[in-house]
Amino acid sequence: MEVRHIGDLEVSEVGLGCNNFGTRIDQELTDEIFRACLDTGINFFDTADVYGAGASEKMLGHAMKGHRDQIVVATKFGLRDIDPGLTGGSAEWVKRSVDRSLRRLDTDWTDLFQIHTPDKEVDELETLQALDDLVVAGKVREVGCSNYEAERLDAAADISESESLARYRTVQNRYSLLYREQETEVFDVCKSHDIGFLPFFPLESGLLTGKVTAEGPLPGTRLAEWPQDRLDLFLTERNLRTVERLNDWLRHRDRSLLELAFSWLLSKPQIPSVIAGATSATQVIANSRASGWCLSETELNEIEEIVSTSNG
Repeated sequence: MEVRHIGDLEVSEVGLGCNNFGTRIDQELTDEIFRACLDTGINFFDTADVYGAGASEKMLGHAMKGHRDQIVVATKFGLRDIDPGLTGGSAEWVKRSVDRSLRRLDTDWTDLFQIHTPDKEVDELETLQALDDLVVAGKVREVGCSNYEAERLDAAADISESESLARYRTVQNRYSLLYREQETEVFDVCKSHDIGFLPFFPLESGLLTGKVTAEGPLPGTRLAEWPQDRLDLFLTERNLRTVERLNDWLRHRDRSLLELAFSWLLSKPQIPSVIAGATSATQVIANSRASGWCLSETELNEIEEIVSTSNG
């Protein structure tokens, strides 16, 4: 497993999204998945205070006992379940949320602490000052954000620079081979300010795993559990047509759609790691192996042609 950097953090190119912990899987399976990650070289674990209403952090904390120095833990705050009178990016909530997350994780520090969504009710300076205090106190090593548009991300970077505060090292937004809205303005800001881009929904919730056909998702996939109105956001005619054409292209190569999805993302220099969930050790192994394809310029151009022409 190759590694890349988020500030001073060294993270595996493939990370584990921990949203299944405490929701779809129990502690025993969480421990098994964690061990599989270590065995395959995955050291980057991304969770949030709202995953399983805190259960994800607790279960990750249990699984990582005895291995804390071997792994990089990222968590998020400020999406919901906020104390009355506070908002997600308010200084007081930043302080309370990190302490609660650290208790659930049973650790003294988190490596990457991310605001889960922009707080439009407080000035970004207040949030950044509070996060800087956590870095100074040693509770957090690096800070990041999620669901930030280019303008707000750029403004936050300027504030950190002018005020000499800890700066966002990452932005975690939706991005995949099928969902490309971030790659212009947000990527430009990432390049200008040396911010890593962490894609969520890198597999489009299973659409890029090879387990979804025109007839719908196979049983056991996340998409198979969703209501039709949410399915409609992913299983569009355009997406299904693109997946079909990509599968046709892959038939001439000894590669899978999953490998293509991971390796295409990792061809982007702005992306330090591709975070994907798993509900079994087998999925962890498949994800860990998916990053090993170094796509050539010719292959990238052919993929781009397939995706762009499928939009028509």
